[in-house]
Amino acid sequence: MATRRSAPHLLKQLFASRHHLNPTRHVTYMPRPGDGTPRSVTLIPGDGIGPLVTGAVEQVMEAMHAPIYFEKYEVHGDMKAVPSEVLESIKKNKVCLKGGLATPMGGGVSSLNVQLRKELDLYASLVNCFNLPGLPTRHDNVDIVVIRENTEGEYSGLEHEVVPGVVESLKVITKFCSERIAKYAFEYAYLNNRKKVTAVHKANIMKLADGLFLESCREVATKYPGIKYNEIIVDNCCMQLVSKPEQFDVMVTPNLYGNLVANTAAGIAGGTGVMPGGNVGADYAVFEQGASAGNVGNDKVVQQKKANPVALLLSSAMMLRHLQFPAFADRLETAVKRVILEGRYRTKDLGGTSTTQEVVDAVIDALH
Repeated sequence: MATRRSAPHLLKQLFASRHHLNPTRHVTYMPRPGDGTPRSVTLIPGDGIGPLVTGAVEQVMEAMHAPIYFEKYEVHGDMKAVPSEVLESIKKNKVCLKGGLATPMGGGVSSLNVQLRKELDLYASLVNCFNLPGLPTRHDNVDIVVIRENTEGEYSGLEHEVVPGVVESLKVITKFCSERIAKYAFEYAYLNNRKKVTAVHKANIMKLADGLFLESCREVATKYPGIKYNEIIVDNCCMQLVSKPEQFDVMVTPNLYGNLVANTAAGIAGGTGVMPGGNVGADYAVFEQGASAGNVGNDKVVQQKKANPVALLLSSAMMLRHLQFPAFADRLETAVKRVILEGRYRTKDLGGTSTTQEVVDAVIDALH
């Protein structure tokens, strides 16, 4: 036990010294592939605004001479399944960047986004919702990381019609997955010098399912005495989010609540067009726009080519950090934040009239 205690102590000292030197540096707690050599990354442009925003990332990466190259595959939300060669490419590269995939409503057709998460066991969704300097929002000092269990819960896909007119949908919560996501959340908080982890639940109604999730979070919390832990019921959480979002730091949630909480937090901090995110597991990571609402845009935005590329550019900075190219990640983030702060080039969702390309050109100019 003594050696287990000493390792975090050394880690803490190391992190404290780093944090002192560069207090804004984020560590994305994810598996670390590679040794600094140029990396191939699977690219899925996706549907709607996807090709526009992934094209933006390609241009910026080229302008930066980033040490990555893309393997591009056409995947669309109306396909029956993710093509096997795409899965093989992600498994080989271990990293993927994707635009939004349209999800069919009803009709028994499963979402390719969910299929990808299950096939690659991308058990954690990470969305960072924070205020960007120069972008006016209703609330200041918002910096929330929503870590959502990604493989079970209401997204288990276990539905059937018992008798005509009666559908049963099963919510599955397991100790294994609940502990795994809780460990991820606490480890992320620990490595990023975050102070608090909040578990979001509805255990007052779903006493067994959400009760098991809470029990797992509590057990993991005891192993991180330096991080404050609290719990909040999901309906109260939504109310608190829109009234006092600055009280939240890292939030850990079951599957469905995490989707709602992340999109609410994104709306508070500037909209889904600027929030980065990723879906990660023990072996693979898929980076995409953080909040799912509107991630394929509407036809008008696509036709006018006015999709906001900021979210995916920031997600690609997360990807660069994950691939151990932190200097490139910092440079990209700084350029994007400078463009937003100056305020000359903004897409419609941020109150401007710029096209995607105008924003990309401004980011490339800010790189130099």
